[in-house]
Amino acid sequence: MSKYWGRNRWYYILRPYVDHIARSSFASIEVEGSVPDDGRAVIFAPNHTNTLLDPLVLLQHFPRKAILFGARADIFNKPLAAKLLHFLYMVPLARERDGRSSVEKNLEVFPVIIDVLKDGIPFCLFPEGAHKLKHTLRPLRKGTQRIAFENAATQPTCVVPVGLEYSDFLTFRGRCKMRFGEPIDVNGFIEAHKDDLKSDQYEAFGDLLWNRMAGLINYIPEDENYEKRLDETMPVPPRPWWRIPLAVITLPFFVAAAALSLPMWLPAELLCRFKIKDKAFSNSVRFLCKLFLTPLLLILWAVLGFCLLPTLSAAALLVYFLFSYSIFYDWLNLVLWKHRRLS
Repeated sequence: MSKYWGRNRWYYILRPYVDHIARSSFASIEVEGSVPDDGRAVIFAPNHTNTLLDPLVLLQHFPRKAILFGARADIFNKPLAAKLLHFLYMVPLARERDGRSSVEKNLEVFPVIIDVLKDGIPFCLFPEGAHKLKHTLRPLRKGTQRIAFENAATQPTCVVPVGLEYSDFLTFRGRCKMRFGEPIDVNGFIEAHKDDLKSDQYEAFGDLLWNRMAGLINYIPEDENYEKRLDETMPVPPRPWWRIPLAVITLPFFVAAAALSLPMWLPAELLCRFKIKDKAFSNSVRFLCKLFLTPLLLILWAVLGFCLLPTLSAAALLVYFLFSYSIFYDWLNLVLWKHRRLS
C-alpha cells in the first residue's frame, strides 16, 4: 500500500487547495512546539474534539508531506468509500465496541502502518477513540501502544502527544491552537520497562501519554463543576463597545458577501440545523460545503460577471467572492461574540 501511496500524485496536486480551505475555516491557527526530525518514526497522538477539522489542522503543519490517519473501520464498509479514504491516506482501525472479530482485523492493518512509517510518513491515531465537544480528555484506548510497540521492534519510534484547542467548537471561523508536546521515546520506554508484563507496559505508557496530552490542553474534568471551571479557565471576553457600530458600518459588505456565498452557507446551515444529529460535525459540514462548491460558484460568477459587467468590475467581483464565505461568518461572529480565550 505504501508503494501505491507513493504514486498518489493527485493527493499532492489537490492538497494545496484543501489546505487553503482548511486554513480559511479559522480566523487563526497558532502552533507551539516542534516535531522531531531525527530519523525516528513519528506517531502523532492528538485529542479529538472537532471531527474532520482535527486532522486537517494537524496537516497544516506539513504542507508538503502526507500523514497516514487511522479511522473508524465502519466507514470503510462500502468499496467506493474505502477507495476514497485510502486515497486520503486513511486506514481502518476497529474499536473494541465493534466486536472481537473486527478488532482482530486490525492485525492485518498494522503491517501496512509499519510499512508506511518505514517510508518516512508519520502516522496519526486519536487515542481516545471518539470525539467529544468538551475541553476534557477521555480514557485512552490501547491502539497507540500496540502500534508504537510493534513498530519500535523494527525501527526507532517516538509518539508525539498533540493538544488541539478551539475558541468555540460550533462556530465557524474561530481560533485554534495546536501544541506539540515532548515526544515519548518508545524504544527507551520499552527498555526501561522490559521486566514488566506487557499489560503493565501498556498501562504505564497509556498513563504517561494521557498526562502529557492533558498538559497540552486546558483540561477540565467532566463533572458537575465543568461549566463553572470552563468559565474560569476559558472565559468569553467582554463584548467591546465598538462591536455593534462596526457591524453597522460593515453591514453592506456582509450583505454582498452573504449574497455571493449564499449557495454555500445556506445548504451548510440547513444541514447543520435539520440533518446533522451530532453537532460536532457542524464545522466539518461548513468546511465541506466550501470545499466542493467554491469551484462551481467561481465558474458561475465568472460567466455572469464577465458577461454582464466591465472587465475590472467582474475581476473585483471574483476576488470578493473568494473571501465572501469568510466575511459572512466573521460578521456573524462579530455580532454574536462568543469565542473563548485560548491560553
